[in-house]
Amino acid sequence: MGVDFDWVILGILAAFIAYSLLTKAVDRSLLTLPIIFMGVGYLVSDSLRAAAPPEILSEGKRLLAEFTLVLVLFADASHVRFSQLKQNWQLPGRMLLIGLPLSLIFGTLAVYLISPEGGIAMALLTAALLSPTDAALGQAVVSSPDVPERLSETINVESGLNDGLVLPVVLLGAILASAGVSDANTDGLAIAALIQIVLGPLAGIAIGWSVARLLDLAQTRQLIAESAEGVVFVATAFAAYVFAEVIGGNGFIAAFVGGMVFGNTYRHHIRFIREFMDGAGQLLTMTSFLVFGALLLPDGIEHATASAVIIAVLFLTVVRMVAIWLSLLGTGLKIREKLFLGWFGPRGLASILFTLIIMDEYVFANADELLACVSMTVAFSILAHGLSSTPLARRIGKT
Repeated sequence: MGVDFDWVILGILAAFIAYSLLTKAVDRSLLTLPIIFMGVGYLVSDSLRAAAPPEILSEGKRLLAEFTLVLVLFADASHVRFSQLKQNWQLPGRMLLIGLPLSLIFGTLAVYLISPEGGIAMALLTAALLSPTDAALGQAVVSSPDVPERLSETINVESGLNDGLVLPVVLLGAILASAGVSDANTDGLAIAALIQIVLGPLAGIAIGWSVARLLDLAQTRQLIAESAEGVVFVATAFAAYVFAEVIGGNGFIAAFVGGMVFGNTYRHHIRFIREFMDGAGQLLTMTSFLVFGALLLPDGIEHATASAVIIAVLFLTVVRMVAIWLSLLGTGLKIREKLFLGWFGPRGLASILFTLIIMDEYVFANADELLACVSMTVAFSILAHGLSSTPLARRIGKT
């Protein structure tokens, strides 16, 4: 690979260090982690592509996507408490059980009407990839004391669960959209997908429950050092993934279900998951947005059309906001609160990771258009939601 590649990597590491040294200053500005590292990735894109062999970049981004997605799905799901949802289930429950399906329906219709040549299956896949939200893009909204707790908690719960809930739809859309393009038997793929969707949750339940009980036992008897709890978290997430793959299930669904079961079975304080995701997890997030800016965004811009831009804008506004508005009818929320929840549905990490994995796994006739739609939507969201999160968080708290 040579010296040039070493210099590119050194520059990227310097950006990681600089951001980490200035995190408090960045928090006080309108800039966000996704904005910064998408920009860094875009700036080093040409150098990175020129210095690294294509096969290294391809394998590296796939491995990063799988590794990060397993941890994100497991960690997000583990923070959802069924006992708390029983008391405050109405808003996130409506957004997930009514708003998410409506977003998928409206999104599929919008993509098909604007770009009918891709077919209804590609429209469904595009909608599924662009439906999960990422609270990290509007972190000021989730963490700001100005935002009413019921609103920030609703956004947090929704973003933590919708990526896992939409996974089966992503898988279904990918199979249908690739039908007739690849040589694989469609019926066989459909049966395999059904088996994955059934066995994945079972693997997650088995691993999540058993490890949570073992960890409780170890802590009760004071057998485990505090520093080892994070190791158990990482190992459990990947154990669920690998066990599902071994028995024929979907590893990502297993990680999501396993995290939910782990979090609701484990009886002690679960702070080690947040500590890990705030440390090593943040490094993975930086890298993921850098990879997006370096490898996905330039290709997306290259293949972007007027249709892709229109679809991106619609998903961030009309599709999302109308679906959420309808799901919140009868809740007693004020108009500005419904608009606030509808607007803060940023697209980010889940859309990026799903796209990286799906495009590597399946063959699509309209792959360039799909990449353009996802890239434009995520890039617009990173900028629009990142820059508006702090001002709107302050405003919602004053009204």
